[in-house]
Amino acid sequence: MHLGLMIRNMGKQSSREIMAGAALGAEERNFESIWVVDHIAIPSEDSEGSEGRYIDILISLAWLAGITSKINLGSGVLIAPYREILPTAKQVASIQELSSNRLLLGVGLGWMDAEFKALGIDRKTRGRRADEFLVFLENAFNNEEVELNQQKFLFKPNPPKPPIYIAGSKDYSIKRAVKHGDGWIPIVDKPEDLKTNLVTYRELCKEAKKNSDKVSVVTRLDLSDKYLCIEKLSKFKEMGIERLICGLPYNDLNDFLKKADFLKNL
Repeated sequence: MHLGLMIRNMGKQSSREIMAGAALGAEERNFESIWVVDHIAIPSEDSEGSEGRYIDILISLAWLAGITSKINLGSGVLIAPYREILPTAKQVASIQELSSNRLLLGVGLGWMDAEFKALGIDRKTRGRRADEFLVFLENAFNNEEVELNQQKFLFKPNPPKPPIYIAGSKDYSIKRAVKHGDGWIPIVDKPEDLKTNLVTYRELCKEAKKNSDKVSVVTRLDLSDKYLCIEKLSKFKEMGIERLICGLPYNDLNDFLKKADFLKNL
């Protein structure tokens, strides 16, 4: 089971120095991947813990690609309905190209009403908008020439398509992961909370004759109890999870590196 780490691209920890130090520290310690999150318009009443400060997810990934050399780079997750299809697909392809194919593309629907309102997007259209993006992305990475809005054009650079992990634990999200994704990326607190949905995902993959091995779980670890951490990691591993993406709350770079060392030495 691979281990990935969430890098805070929000709040006071999203400074250039802390983000760079955390990314390079994770790479030096041979973690498999680093991940950043996506928020675009946080209202003041929901800004606790971030103060409304978020570095753009795709800009973060592009910058992190430039300062690292081997660690995988994950979007955890890109909110597809927030963005125009073609410019976003172009950015995804460019990050994949310039990172030497290190991108792991988590994609979600979004949930915050305030963000949809700020963007002038009807929240009820988020499923359709996400599906349109995913269909275009699949087409673009498999063909040098594509068509959008009745206009054909070349889609270059055209690197290998990054694996796409669809977020969410609702029935429609799991079905979307099987239909449009290469894998699934749920947020889970306890291993026991995953069991039922994991069975559903694997059964649907079997019916669709698709690989069901690519399951990346986002979870938080309480490092105050070493043995509970080991137990939690072991349970996820026994379930056949491909990757555990660990959220480690930290105040500054030294705190992040200390906790990364603890986790690596479990």
